[in-house]
Amino acid sequence: MDTITLNNGIEIPALGLGVFQTPPDETRSAVSAALAAGYRHIDTAAAYGNEREVGEAVKASSLDRSEVFLETKIWISDYGYDQTLHGFEKSAAKLGVDQIDLLILHQALPSEFERTIGAYKALEKLLADGRVRAIGVSNFMVDHLTQLLDRTDVVPAANQIEVHPYFQQREVQAFGAERGIVTQAWSPIGGITFYREGEHTSTLQDPTIVGIAQAHGKSPAQVMLRWAVQQGRSVIPKSTKAHRIAENVDVFDFELTGDQLAAIDGLDTGKRGGPEPEAITMEAFGRDIPEA
Repeated sequence: MDTITLNNGIEIPALGLGVFQTPPDETRSAVSAALAAGYRHIDTAAAYGNEREVGEAVKASSLDRSEVFLETKIWISDYGYDQTLHGFEKSAAKLGVDQIDLLILHQALPSEFERTIGAYKALEKLLADGRVRAIGVSNFMVDHLTQLLDRTDVVPAANQIEVHPYFQQREVQAFGAERGIVTQAWSPIGGITFYREGEHTSTLQDPTIVGIAQAHGKSPAQVMLRWAVQQGRSVIPKSTKAHRIAENVDVFDFELTGDQLAAIDGLDTGKRGGPEPEAITMEAFGRDIPEA
């Protein structure tokens, strides 16, 4: 497993398991399968409703807590300084840990950015107190990052955004790279289908990706994950199937050529698959995050 060094010196495994939309009863088995397959990074979120099961699977493994990098996210309903401090307590209790390795804000919440600033300042406090090892953001665009950097002290260690061959967000990636912010890719194998050149298609069936996969004796998913880690991104593919989980982590024994990387770079459609960051409002997306 390759690692990435964050801007505060903390090392993070380059590839982790994401558990977005994984039902709680399936989360334990998925995380257990991932840890058995060699994963050492699990990404969850308060809004996913499965932090408790992630923590239970880690505790049930034979691994020491220090061997597993745990990442979670504060949901917008818990934004604001005091609310976010409490949001940490809820997440830590559900995970069953005293310290979270990477704690990030799940959305920019541009319609109420004062609450976002308060939330991030709470993350800074948690970092200073040693309750978290690194802090970051998710789904922040350039203007959101600019405002955040102007009004806070700690540069985010990571920005988790949608990145896959059909949607690459190069401007956001470049802005982050210039400031030492690691891009973390959610949906790194383009799990959402897209309209490309008038056809409803998927990255998994793209001729360019399939051809590169055949050349290396790998799957299209493995090629996309290799493309990401080879370009320095952190990736968190999701699966609940043990064989897919094992396949997704098996990307550190081959290397794409410069031409192959460029060919995948050329597949960008500029079309987002997930929700527009500007559309995230408390009215539309607010929800109570239960206590532990």
